[in-house]
Amino acid sequence: MIPLSFAQRRLWFIQQLEGPSATYNIPVALRLSGAVDRQALAAALRDVLGRHEVLRTAFPVEGGEPYQRVLGLQDLDWELQVVEVAPEELDGAVAAAAGHAFDLSVDVPVRAWLFAAGPDEHVLTLVVHHIAGDGWSMRPLAQDVSVAYAARCAGRAPEWEPLPVQYADYTLWQQELLGAEDDPQSLLNRQIGYWREALDGAPQELALPFDRPRPVAASHQGHSVPLDIPADVHAQLAKLARDERVTVFMVLQAALSVLLSRLGAGRDIPIGSAIAGRTDAALRDLVGFFVNTLVLRTDLSGDPTFREVLARVRAASLGAYAHQDVPFERLVEELAPARSLSRHPLFQVMLTLQNTAEAVVDLPGLRTEEMTAELSAVKFDVSVSLGEVFDDEGEPVGIRGSLTVAADLFDMESAERLAQRWAQVLELLSARPQTRLREVDVLSADERRQVLAEWNDTAAGAPELSVPELFEAHAVRTPDALALVADGLEVSYAELDERTNRLARYLVGRGVVPESVVALCLPRGIEMIYAILAVWKAGGAYLPVDVELPAERIVFMLADSGAQMLLGTRDVLDVLPADEVPAVVALDDPAVMAEVAQSPATAPGTPTSSARLAYVIYTSGSTGRPKGVAVTHDSLANYVSSVPARVGFGEPGGRYALLQAQVTDLGNTVVFASLATGGRLHVLDERAVTDPAAVAEYLAANAIDYVKAVPSHLAALTAAGGAAGLLPARSLVLGGEAASLPWVRELLSAAGDRGVFNHYGPTETTIGVATGRFSDMLPADGTTPDRMPLGTPLGTPIANTRLYVLDESLAPVAPKVVGELYVAGAALARGYVRRAGLTAERFVACPFGGVGERMYRTGDRARWTAEGNLEYVGRVDEQVKVRGFRIEPGEIEAVLAADERVAQVVVVVREDTSGDKRLVAYVVPVGGGDA
Repeated sequence: MIPLSFAQRRLWFIQQLEGPSATYNIPVALRLSGAVDRQALAAALRDVLGRHEVLRTAFPVEGGEPYQRVLGLQDLDWELQVVEVAPEELDGAVAAAAGHAFDLSVDVPVRAWLFAAGPDEHVLTLVVHHIAGDGWSMRPLAQDVSVAYAARCAGRAPEWEPLPVQYADYTLWQQELLGAEDDPQSLLNRQIGYWREALDGAPQELALPFDRPRPVAASHQGHSVPLDIPADVHAQLAKLARDERVTVFMVLQAALSVLLSRLGAGRDIPIGSAIAGRTDAALRDLVGFFVNTLVLRTDLSGDPTFREVLARVRAASLGAYAHQDVPFERLVEELAPARSLSRHPLFQVMLTLQNTAEAVVDLPGLRTEEMTAELSAVKFDVSVSLGEVFDDEGEPVGIRGSLTVAADLFDMESAERLAQRWAQVLELLSARPQTRLREVDVLSADERRQVLAEWNDTAAGAPELSVPELFEAHAVRTPDALALVADGLEVSYAELDERTNRLARYLVGRGVVPESVVALCLPRGIEMIYAILAVWKAGGAYLPVDVELPAERIVFMLADSGAQMLLGTRDVLDVLPADEVPAVVALDDPAVMAEVAQSPATAPGTPTSSARLAYVIYTSGSTGRPKGVAVTHDSLANYVSSVPARVGFGEPGGRYALLQAQVTDLGNTVVFASLATGGRLHVLDERAVTDPAAVAEYLAANAIDYVKAVPSHLAALTAAGGAAGLLPARSLVLGGEAASLPWVRELLSAAGDRGVFNHYGPTETTIGVATGRFSDMLPADGTTPDRMPLGTPLGTPIANTRLYVLDESLAPVAPKVVGELYVAGAALARGYVRRAGLTAERFVACPFGGVGERMYRTGDRARWTAEGNLEYVGRVDEQVKVRGFRIEPGEIEAVLAADERVAQVVVVVREDTSGDKRLVAYVVPVGGGDA
């Protein structure tokens, strides 16, 4: 039995996985004008099948292994199919023929149709499966059809020079050339060794500016757009190639790599390139699958100039060409990358510069014209096919071709934009090859204006009143309205105002002044709200403290924040390590209660300042040591003046339910929105908020209008009790973490006309900086996963706040390109408490604002959509190499203890192709940077 070639074996394997399809068809359609001799054409095609064995080869399986079964021409049940069609049906008929699905186990890999649209108007459509042909094969195939048709029209058989070899001979020769797999000195093993080193550490998947997530399996549908590089740019590219001792293809590859890098693909860009694979002259006129694929890896590290990139590309390409004999399919088997039905292994971008002779069909008595055989099947995320055009003197007059993208990942508009960007980059780099990578701007003027100005056009007047002042205004306007419902009690605005005034007077008497930090270790509910307002009226800032935290964490927070007073209850304070605080006050101490009760019921009249500190909130510490974030009253006032209305909150007298603990800022949206707008705040018991039945009953019984929830918390509740009963009457806000979009779809279905909003904001900002209604941010046809956005929709910036998606050089990236998210404007916190160095590191100068303006580096990866919404796609990779010590299993805690600058150790087990496993650890330092 004759085995399959390595290239054939891969296509055979793909068909076993996916079933028969048109993905690997090569269709050719010729419009024939004139009188067609149908019998001569049918005989000529059979002659060609007789000449090339591969065209009459099936690929059955025996003993689990496929083999080549060459059929004798006399045994071949094959004929030209003649079909009468109306002229307007021609395009559809040709497209249907191009989409023919071969069953390789029984079918020969070629089919032919003659569509007759009139006596002198025909279209010959020939479809060859890639397992039996390649681009080079089309030229000898066209020549042989031409010779055979001319001979049959003359009443004789064609007279050809016998082919020196057949494809089956090549298959056996290929295996002999490459040598045995178990021979370490064989050509196969030597070249695989080269490729193993050359591709070590290459990305398995490029992060391209997709429109949607990659599906589980590719549909092979695509969008194609033309590429047209003008003559002057072509001439500059050719001159640059000569000057740098590279080929025009290398220049195109380097420029494409630069473009992809500037679109978020990183600094290591693998691109696929096809080579003819006909290294022996005997194969020149043979139809067959000889083409091989090389992975050309471009190193863009270190911000090189384009000239430097060309030198790197030349060196890598020459090495690749010197090791081109190992079949790509065999390379994939050896390197064993993670396999997926949704992407091509080792590379997902293909670049081809056509340099094969044109396939010309010359049929006597007929005028032939090639027409497009529509075939939507695509194999790569992005595929670029180009050809150089020269005038009669050999001077360059342009580069023509097409760019095709996978429709699973890109819209047609994205393909058009990608083609435009590449043309822009080629023009820039061909004229200025000294340009560095970071200087290559892929933004158009309109896009730059969008991402910097239009989508950040959030300017609004500064709020006149702070949150405590807004609360006081409602206490005067509606004194009898309920302000708080908690712990079985109801408290009116007037009563809450009076109680907070008395406590504020007490605090001032105990030394609280503007900028004083007062730690609050109180149970959720009335006492916490009461204390927050009192601290504000005294001029201080509050620090929420969770009694459930480890003692050492509480000690750290009290000392780090410089808290001057700790307010709590006797049972809590008895067990708290409060030595770091000058004053400790138990609000339920009879003596304290008596002194507070005797204080005046009017506000202390502390001078107000919008820049005054409102509260200190600590980060979770998940990315390093916890940091105290200082939030000012002006930032908080800006928040409540903008956000409630944006998320459907704010109706006077509206009922709010607080589900979150009050020791984080997650619940501040409902707390401050309620107090500032005259709402009624319901604080649910902490034991009830984990019971879906109890939450649903409470929301219904109290006609709750507004709820903010952490997605994972609400998802757990809805999983047990369904979504319908857990939704408020008017508006639900999700915040604190990324929400699962399929689950959001379920919420939207249950919500009906009620609003479901996303709310995003790091701790270093004031509660949140972006909001958006999910029904406006998710595509209307997004009910299936393949139509979902790439990331979690965040929305748009709130009032007086600007959001920038930037690259490593703090330059804005294009829409749909992932970068790091920065926040500027009124929503920023003051910085980290008593940590000026860290504040300077994370709150950096803003290059897009006024003198002295700052922006916060969030560490979140995000991107703009084409509509101007933001999407969250993950965290910035802050993994760094281990510094000088070996980490064994079980020693991770020792490493953490070895250096207080270490925030986290990430351990990965890697297995190489030999099966050996090694433990690789990355140390993440506090605040990022090198460990």
